[in-house]
Formats: sequence, C-alpha cells, structure tokens
Amino acid sequence: MWPESADSKQGEAPPTLRTGLTTGSCATACCVAAATHLFSQQMPAYVSITLPERKSKRQSVDLEIIEYLTLEKGVRTSTIKNAGDDPDVTHGATVFVELQLTPEPGVQFVAGPGVGTVTREGLLLPVGEPAINPVPRQMMTEHLERQAQYYHYSGGFIVAVGVENGEAIAQKTMNPRLGIMGGLSILGTTGIVRPFSCAAWVASIYQGIDVANANGHQHIAASTGNRSEETIKAYYQLDDMALIEMGDFAGAVLKHLKRGKSDTLAINKLSICGGFGKISKLAQGHMDLNSRASAIDFTFLAAVARDLGADDKLCGAIQASNTSIEALKHCQAQHIDLAKVLCQKAQTVAQAIVAENIKVEVMAIDRQGYIVGSTSALAGDIDA
Repeated sequence: MWPESADSKQGEAPPTLRTGLTTGSCATACCVAAATHLFSQQMPAYVSITLPERKSKRQSVDLEIIEYLTLEKGVRTSTIKNAGDDPDVTHGATVFVELQLTPEPGVQFVAGPGVGTVTREGLLLPVGEPAINPVPRQMMTEHLERQAQYYHYSGGFIVAVGVENGEAIAQKTMNPRLGIMGGLSILGTTGIVRPFSCAAWVASIYQGIDVANANGHQHIAASTGNRSEETIKAYYQLDDMALIEMGDFAGAVLKHLKRGKSDTLAINKLSICGGFGKISKLAQGHMDLNSRASAIDFTFLAAVARDLGADDKLCGAIQASNTSIEALKHCQAQHIDLAKVLCQKAQTVAQAIVAENIKVEVMAIDRQGYIVGSTSALAGDIDA
C-alpha cells in the first residue's frame, strides 16, 4: 500500500506526482524483516511499518524486502528506496540493515557501509555518532520493541544501517560540507518523501548554519546557486563550512537567524549573494525566490529606476524587457545604478528579520558571475 499523496482527497483522482518513502522508512522495514527472520525463521516478501505521527494521524505502508542473507552474528535484509517522483539522489538505492541480537536491552545503532559518521559539532547528533537521524532511530526502535514484545524477547539489538554505493552518492549531497563523512545520512521526519518538497532543502540549510555556528564561524554566506556561491567564495576566500546553499529559500536562512537568538549565535555577519532577478524578489520582501512562488516584477523595477532618475523611455524599456538582466542592461546604459539600490532594499528586508547582532550585506551578480550591485564598498566587479 503506497502512502496517499499529501494533496489527494478522498473521492478525487490521484495526483500526477507520486510520493515516496524516506531512507528512514526503508531502514525500519529492513529491521522488521530481519527481526521476523531471526525470531521465526520466516522471510516475508513484504513487511508493514507505521509511519510517524503527523497531525494526529498514523499510517501504515508495505515495503518489499529483496534480500535475506544469514551472517555470522545476525541477518542482513535489504530493500530498494523509492522516492516516487521526487528527484532524490537516493532514489533506486539499496538500503540494508544488518541486525544482531544482544543480551543487553536497548537498541545500538552503527554506521554500516555507505552511511556516514558525524565529525563536526552543530548537527542533531554528537560527533562520532552514525548519521542516522533521531526520527529514523525512533522508528526503528519502536518497531523492534514491538517485535521483541510479540516474540517475548527480553534482549536488545545492534542495528547497522547501510546503503550500497552510499559513499559515492553522498558526494552529490551537502554531507561532506556538513562534516558527515563516509556516506549518506538516514533521514526522514514523516517517513514520506513528497515530490519536490522543500523540507529536505530547508533542513539542510538549518544544518549548514548550525554546523558553521557551532564551529565558530562568525561570517557565513548564503547563495542562490553555484555561480553566486563561487563568486562570494572567491571574494572572501571563505571556508566551505561557511557557505550555505540557500537556493530559493531565503526565508529559511533569515528566519533561522531571526531576532531573539543572538545570545546563541557566534555568527555576526551574513552575506547574501544571488542572481540579479532573485535579489530583486528579495527586495520586494519575497522569502521564496522560486518562479512558482514569485515572479520578476518589471513594474517594480521600472518604479525603482524612475526614483533614480529614469525617464519615460527607459521605464518603458524596463517594463517591456523579457528578463531581469535585459532590464538591468537598459539601466546600466543610462548609468542608473538599479542593482545597488535593489541590493539595499533586499538588505533592509533581511536585516529586519535576523538577530540584531548580525550585519547583513547583499550582492547581486549577472549570469557570468560578475557583481553588478552590492551594499558593500567593493573594489569593482570580480569574475568567479
């Protein structure tokens, strides 16, 4: 039984995009299958697990178990991660659990091959712990405790969670930058992967900020893409740990650094660097810079340019532009510093949200990575 989409309602046709299951759900299913085999010698092709509470509802799903392998001290079971229609890097990966019984009660977690280990402060887990997040740990523990109760078992479990080829897959994630070394993280807060959900990205933003803060970085830089990250890194020579891949989620960065948290923050400077068009959206107060949530407002750009002295002809050209960069070029040709003023407006928006001790600066770049506007006194443009 596949989990119902978050947007589907009873009696309606199912949505086009399919939901999936997290690596935490996959590992939990493997635990159930392994315990069932150890206690009863059965090898069910499918096992049922219960997903975490969400809005007072619990949901059960079935997962296919593709392997049972007897080990010297336990059993290995595995399943295939299916992320539905979400472009998850772990979609199709083989998640496995090697389960051992131990006389001591409780559940001990171990990083198997392909699962990373925490090496830096600031994450949800202490340094040295396997990168198996708290909710998946809780899911596996609860399911194993139910198995133990059903089979009248009074001992404990050693759970080694692994992902085949996980170390290579992890290079496509932010794990190395966060200090999670040797593989992937076992993730999930609801057990369900929703297509194109922002939840995983926002969680990685929070983790990135927390790791930078816990390791004493006073200056961090949030960028909207690879080009803007390269630009800000080159300008300040920042350590990778201080670079936050913000993407379109400006609100996630700003609200995580919001007022009232200044007593817990080592961070005292935030540089925001992004494409000119996205910075123009932030200048209007948009916290989600994606085109599905906010569009380039050429009327707004023309109004700002008019305040800077643009005539009717220039304002008309701005409003008739196909892209924000085209509008910017019209202004540059007339020596109207539109980019700088938009950066200043974006800075005002951001500064009103973050903690009082954090100084915000904003830079806008063009498609080649040149800084076209900034709230700082930069010595000219730079090429990333």
